[in-house]
Amino acid sequence: MSPESVGFAVVLLAAVMLLGKYLRVKVGLFQKLFLPSAIIAGFLGLLIGPEVLGLLAEPLGWSWLDNGGLFTDEIYEVWGMLPGLLISVVFATLFLGARIPSPKRAAKLVGPQLSVGVAYGSGQYVVGILLGLLVLAPFFGVDPLFGALIEVAFEGGHGTAAGMQPAFEDMGIPEATDLALAMATVGLVSAILIGIAVINWGVRTGRTRVIKDVSEQSPAELRGLYSDDETVHTGRMTARPASIEPLTLHVAVVGLAIILGWLLLEGLIWIEDQLWGQPDSVWPGAEGEGMTLLGYVPLFPLAMIGGVIIQVILDRTGNTHLLDHETMKRIQGLALDILIVAALATISLQVIADYWQTFLILSVAGVIFCTFMLLYFTPRIIPAFWLERGIADFGQSMGVTATGLALLRVADPDDKSPALEAFGYKQLFFEPFFGGGLVTAISIPVIFATGNVFWILVPMAILFVVALTSGMIYHRGVKSGKWTDPAEQPVN
Repeated sequence: MSPESVGFAVVLLAAVMLLGKYLRVKVGLFQKLFLPSAIIAGFLGLLIGPEVLGLLAEPLGWSWLDNGGLFTDEIYEVWGMLPGLLISVVFATLFLGARIPSPKRAAKLVGPQLSVGVAYGSGQYVVGILLGLLVLAPFFGVDPLFGALIEVAFEGGHGTAAGMQPAFEDMGIPEATDLALAMATVGLVSAILIGIAVINWGVRTGRTRVIKDVSEQSPAELRGLYSDDETVHTGRMTARPASIEPLTLHVAVVGLAIILGWLLLEGLIWIEDQLWGQPDSVWPGAEGEGMTLLGYVPLFPLAMIGGVIIQVILDRTGNTHLLDHETMKRIQGLALDILIVAALATISLQVIADYWQTFLILSVAGVIFCTFMLLYFTPRIIPAFWLERGIADFGQSMGVTATGLALLRVADPDDKSPALEAFGYKQLFFEPFFGGGLVTAISIPVIFATGNVFWILVPMAILFVVALTSGMIYHRGVKSGKWTDPAEQPVN
């Protein structure tokens, strides 16, 4: 594969992304669904590729499409490699440029929010694996480990689903990537549709404390653009361009975070090899053959830890000002957009057709579980502003963080509730583990390596019960006047 072909593939991807944005601006249905332009562009890339247009070449007699659709197979090969690379960029930027608050300050606000978030993440494993054991395996002959894809796809989203591709391929289940990507799309669209419906219901029934009318969206907001009279904070310059371009500095730091993550991963793999990974290992349960676990863990959660290490060092040395979090978010957004378009455009529809029962059962179960969590458990865990705070976690649990923030913006457009602050603090404790963190990264490898889903099902079931129970105990304590909820404050 020549450098010219790689460069041309990236240029074509950019063109497809631009067309996706054009469709978002022009098509009213896409605006009402709040569909990100990257999702639209990804499906456009899928339609014009070998999985759709390429298959129509022979019946339509269009010989010029025989080489894989509108673009060549080589183009799609390049696109298929991008998600596994860019997911590390997305996670490395999560905490860079943002001062990490003291645990004491964050804990005052994060308690019930974290209970809800952990319940979503652990509960998706419980629901999925139980379905794998009770339905998928006995009736369709599908390995129960596929039940863990609900958390990968829903809580993790397209980025995590695509980022897990190398691990899935190493484990001999490459079809898991396509299933997870398709399920992530179901989750994202369902989150938007159900989330908007719940906010409308909350407005009509008096359950929202901030807004009274959800229909007040400006034309610019619906098109996904800023109007001329809006002031937008785009970040600050942290270095003088005469010495180094600020964007270059930030990209370089992201690269360093990924390198640190890679060193951590290699160190963990080395430790595993010394303990239980060798054929002659004396580790209990690995006698005679060894066991690979950490070798299946992808790089991106360790890249996130690399970013945390850098940020902690900057905070401790008084150099926090060297990085700007808004700039990091722009780098993250660029990587995530490219990742989503490339991942969706290279989905294998044949895999989804082969596993359509698994896809349908897990998708429906994931949507029902998350909706039940929002409507039943969330108001029993979060004492104040439960809908504003709960809608953000609901959106994240079925799509990506951006989906949760988009729904939160609808429920609390002027940031009058403590929802955004509480959600942000929760992310500091939640992201390292679920939704693409360490738990997501090791869950399926653990099941694969041990051949037993109970290694994940049992701890996730315990965590699910603990999260719900502790959250509801806190809620009752606040309502009875025993404790004071720091999130309770008058609406401005």
